[in-house]
Amino acid sequence: MPQRRLVTSRSQEPRQRFAEELRKLRAQRGVNLRQLGERLGWDYSLFGKMEKGETLGGPEVVQALDHYFGTQGMLLVLWELAMRDRTQFRERYRQYMALESDATSLWHFAVSVLPGLLQTPGYARDVLAAGGLKGVELEQQVEARMGRRELLWTDDAPTFRTILSEAALRTPLRVAAEWRAQLEYLLEAVERDNITVHVLPQGAGLHALMGFDVWYLLLPEGRTVAYTENGYRGELIEDSAPVVRLQKAYDSVRDLALSPAESRKCILRLLEEVSCESST
Repeated sequence: MPQRRLVTSRSQEPRQRFAEELRKLRAQRGVNLRQLGERLGWDYSLFGKMEKGETLGGPEVVQALDHYFGTQGMLLVLWELAMRDRTQFRERYRQYMALESDATSLWHFAVSVLPGLLQTPGYARDVLAAGGLKGVELEQQVEARMGRRELLWTDDAPTFRTILSEAALRTPLRVAAEWRAQLEYLLEAVERDNITVHVLPQGAGLHALMGFDVWYLLLPEGRTVAYTENGYRGELIEDSAPVVRLQKAYDSVRDLALSPAESRKCILRLLEEVSCESST
């Protein structure tokens, strides 16, 4: 069978293809970055970063570009594909991400860091920077995490239950406004029917999930897989026996946690503490 030839020389990677199209369209229009910024009302440096693939921008700016270039929604489609591209995540997460996007239910336990699905951009940036990321890679990973977050906010979103160690909720960001925004986002999330949050009090003592975060995914075919993670590595677990053991451990920890209603009150108290500290 003859080798299939590419129809065009354009990149097949969604993120790079989006950047290429932006550069091509601007060149065809005959404007420089500064002129583009002046005409659309955004800082021209944003368009420079988008054309280099350093950022994807938000939907509002992409819609404005679509209208300006007369591309009838093409740019927005390319942007959505780039946002959903799993290859933008670091290698160790890719297999897990493929399964997460298909899961019908998700369960999670956080020992020290809030789950990515419930993080604000400010929180995600600080967590990823603490892990050693910086510059372009840091911004790409923040954007990727924000795209992943949309999984819980669609009309057909999976159910999501998380147990948050109180330690994770008492480890604030350095900037009080960013931490306040994170707690406000948590409170907004718990109002959704598909999201349930439990807080595990510090006084609960030792438990079966000490030392690592764990995710459980119920897949459409009915099987459950688990993903465990510490500060250095992650492991996808698909064999049924260890998954069942981890599920039992999760159930035992949930028995120690606050109810969803009491957990909401706990988060609200923490938010009030931050607000009071900010006003003094």
